[in-house]
Amino acid sequence: MAAGGLVTIESRFGPKETMDKLAAAVAAHGMAVLARIDHARAAAEAGLELRPTEVLVFGNPKAGTPLMQDVQSIGIDLPLKALVWQDERGATWLSYNEPHWLAVRHEAVKGHEPTLAAMANALHAVAAEAAGRGGAA
Repeated sequence: MAAGGLVTIESRFGPKETMDKLAAAVAAHGMAVLARIDHARAAAEAGLELRPTEVLVFGNPKAGTPLMQDVQSIGIDLPLKALVWQDERGATWLSYNEPHWLAVRHEAVKGHEPTLAAMANALHAVAAEAAGRGGAA
């Protein structure tokens, strides 16, 4: 498990291409894209500067709903989210919260191990695909 539950991998692509690939990978894995939030655009509209920073909100109710039925507070962290951002050197990164960590945070692990493993595997796969990491995040 990643420190503090946050997994961050470097992308081989720029921010827009990484996010586009992430959205495509999410859909290809049978999850729904619920929102795409462009923080940099919102900053620019407010007259502020921000390097490319975009969040994708996505999920599958068949996976998340049983967790929320058991411990409703996990709904603050579901659906899943991934952040694509560019650092000061121009490198592109993809970050996400590890599902097991979210479940531990909300004391929702017991009885949900197979669901959490499936969520973690799917998230790992779409992140690696989006970042051009060949399946290894």
